Amino acid sequence: MIAIGISWDGQRQVLAVELANRESQSSWKDFLIRLKERGLSGVEFVVSDDHAGLRKAISEVLTEAAWQRCYVHFLRTVLDYLQELRWIYDRRDSQEANRDLAAWITKWQGKYPKLVDWAENNIGETLTFYRLPRAHHKHMKSTNMLERLNEEIKRRTRVVRIFPNIASCLRLVRALCVETHETWLEDNRYINMTFLAEQKKELLRMVA
Repeated sequence: MIAIGISWDGQRQVLAVELANRESQSSWKDFLIRLKERGLSGVEFVVSDDHAGLRKAISEVLTEAAWQRCYVHFLRTVLDYLQELRWIYDRRDSQEANRDLAAWITKWQGKYPKLVDWAENNIGETLTFYRLPRAHHKHMKSTNMLERLNEEIKRRTRVVRIFPNIASCLRLVRALCVETHETWLEDNRYINMTFLAEQKKELLRMVA
């Protein structure tokens, strides 16, 4: 179980790496609670796949965070049939995305009614990223950043094949994550958080 985050200075960081017997709601909830106990606060936005236990844990522990369902995982369900649905995720804002979605529904409702109904009922979870500044959309609409880290972990652990115990597996995975974490801290900032700060100020001015 791995959590990565982006700090308010725009740098990527590995926040936690733990082992669990299964991906249950309780194991994810304990994972997130331990993160908060270690000082995690002010979480604005969470991106994950549509794992029911993880979603429930996020809603219970990170109550103030907006949740984004990874659009890549979502599209894997429908792209074999309707490739053009991908276009919706490259629009400038939610108004453009919803306009294109309405056109897509109108076009395919007659031919694929069940698929279109399912997509219409679930796609909103993948469009949360439109709340963020446009410059952040590319990075925050999927779990690609985490998936790349997971692929490197899989590549390195397959070499070992069988670990003598849980601790040895955790040592290797954490060592890889520490290496990645340090590399990220030395890199240029991942996203410019000034855009988000300015957007939040503008929203407060509009509400006042």
